[in-house]
Amino acid sequence: MAKRDYYEVLEVTRDVSFEEIKKTYRKLAVKHHPDKNPGDHTAEEKFKELGEAYEILSDPQKRAAYDQHGHAAFDPRARASRGGAGFHDPFDIFREVFSGGGGGSIFENLFGGGGQDPSQPQRGDDLRFDLEISLEEAALGCEKEISVTKLDKCETCEGAGMERGSSLKTCSTCGGRGQVLMSRGIFSIAQTCPTCKGAGRIVEKPCKACHGDGKRQRSSKIKLRIPAGVDVGSRLRSSGNGEAGFRGGPTGDLYVVLHIKEHEIFKREGDDLICDVPVSFIQATLGAEIEVPTLEGKSTLKIPAGTQPGAVFRVKSKGVKNLQGHGHGDLHVRIQVEVPSRLSHEQKAKLQEFAALCDGKEMPLSQGFFEKAKKFFK
Repeated sequence: MAKRDYYEVLEVTRDVSFEEIKKTYRKLAVKHHPDKNPGDHTAEEKFKELGEAYEILSDPQKRAAYDQHGHAAFDPRARASRGGAGFHDPFDIFREVFSGGGGGSIFENLFGGGGQDPSQPQRGDDLRFDLEISLEEAALGCEKEISVTKLDKCETCEGAGMERGSSLKTCSTCGGRGQVLMSRGIFSIAQTCPTCKGAGRIVEKPCKACHGDGKRQRSSKIKLRIPAGVDVGSRLRSSGNGEAGFRGGPTGDLYVVLHIKEHEIFKREGDDLICDVPVSFIQATLGAEIEVPTLEGKSTLKIPAGTQPGAVFRVKSKGVKNLQGHGHGDLHVRIQVEVPSRLSHEQKAKLQEFAALCDGKEMPLSQGFFEKAKKFFK
């Protein structure tokens, strides 16, 4: 099935800013996270699709390549056929028509060109692991241990893929050429040998434990150090913890993509945090010194008399540590004035007495509003 456009996946336009991409991805990732949709295969696939789209569009270079070439920018075959930006190989059509799924073009196969010898050492595949952490862990840094099931080097054959004392012998199907001739009408086309996969040689006695693959699946425990300041979509590389190489080739890497749980109190915007703090009608009116939460404990904030609902006060350097080492963000405290829902008879009497003493001059917002809206009351 054809891949959907990455901008469509993230529900944004092509001219959208990086900040908007990050904001939208965070919202959609929370919505479709497997933990919130247990057993929902569609949500799980959507979550993976979102991660893939964000990985490309959050990187300026990858995004530029995607804008120019689409999904083909990350298809090795398409990149090879382009031969560089703005270049189109006129023989591409022959590669498509006559490749026959054999892994090479008609010209490569007929004139001796070939891919990498599969019997030689090859690097293992890189792996991706999605890890969800808390906001506190992202802001302060932490250590995590994850369990990854992957193809590790076969312990029986030490990754060689063959029994001890065994060797490589000439492939009987292709006679060591790595290619076989296939007739297609008036054409005789050379294709990669299906027996030796183009190597021209095959293992005499494959390892019984791994069936000649040189790799076996097993679960591994990997410790990760997550630096302070990471955000949604941050990617950590764990070198050498990908899949094992082939025939003694180097191991691939493990890339851990981070997701951050929605916090019950704080909302993150870049390196800043936003927190809604309720205060009483009395505190907002007379002013007060209140305690506010931070990620590292409580802090004291002085609010002036006459503080209005929605007023925002900054607590400097109580946000998230900058990942590049440029200090800390700030904590923005948004005031929510709480109006009592139940009053005693005495409390009501006192408030009525207070209301009688007010002539409206103490309410500048009300004065301004009713001045503008008076024509609607006629």
